[in-house]
Amino acid sequence: MTAFVIRRLLQAIMVLLVTSVIVFVGVYAIGDPLEILLPADATPAERAQVTRTLGLDQPLPVQYFGFLMRALQGDLGTSFVYNQPAVQVILQRLPATLELAFCALLLALVIGIPLGLLAGLRPGTRTEETVMTGSILGFSLPNFWQGMMLIMIFAVILGWLPSTGRGRTGTILGIETSLATADGIRHLILPALNLALAKIALVIRLTRTGVQETMPLDFIKFARARGLSGRRIVSVHVMKNIMIPIITVLGIEFGSLIAFAVVTETIFAWPGIGKLIIDSINILDRPVVVAYILVIVAMFITINLIVDILYSVLDPRIRAKR
Repeated sequence: MTAFVIRRLLQAIMVLLVTSVIVFVGVYAIGDPLEILLPADATPAERAQVTRTLGLDQPLPVQYFGFLMRALQGDLGTSFVYNQPAVQVILQRLPATLELAFCALLLALVIGIPLGLLAGLRPGTRTEETVMTGSILGFSLPNFWQGMMLIMIFAVILGWLPSTGRGRTGTILGIETSLATADGIRHLILPALNLALAKIALVIRLTRTGVQETMPLDFIKFARARGLSGRRIVSVHVMKNIMIPIITVLGIEFGSLIAFAVVTETIFAWPGIGKLIIDSINILDRPVVVAYILVIVAMFITINLIVDILYSVLDPRIRAKR
């Protein structure tokens, strides 16, 4: 296990290095931030001064080498717009996105697993057809359209829930979160549900397939022969067998929830890093864009490593191979 973790960490460092080159060159080759940061009537002297201040007067390889040296010290540059370290700007918004992603993932598990079990344990019935049809809609409907429909129904027509913003926050164990207040929870429901819909459909399909593949196996027949109840067979033997692929897929999908929450955060004006990256691209705040992508890549790598470790915990055969 130790050798495996070390090997994965070395791979992670190489991935981050290659990603930093691609992202830095790609982002810094697009547009001129001076056109946005300076007024139209700025003098050549003012433009030259700002160019020197931002380090944009140096060749691109020199800029990247300086960026890499600073990155090794935890400095990913200073935002052109906020005049703060880019990492600090991202970390200020990251808790809101993590909160949204965690709630979406929780909804996917709480709703998706029971519905998947229901469909898997009743193959060929109208119940299975209904559940699977609903899962197809979850995959097929565009995320932005789902968000607009949720706002239209629950915020505009029924008036039950607010449509935008994070609402009032509080602290739980020293962490600022919307879950600490009733107003914050009301603001969280719609964006979390919108972000979770596709993942709910995914969990339903994974669970249903896992159940239908597991139920005919010999160890399930032996469990029935021993007189175990159907509930115990499902909750212990079946669930343990199907959770490995679910954990694997959801581990990767959690990273995608964070990285691709852009649409949901934009529709619901949720103050997370998804909305931040859209604003930063629009104003060519290059350090924030580069830092955002590197932070997201680092999170993907970390999540994949955690998933691999959980894999070996759930299935000793995998640990033995390593």
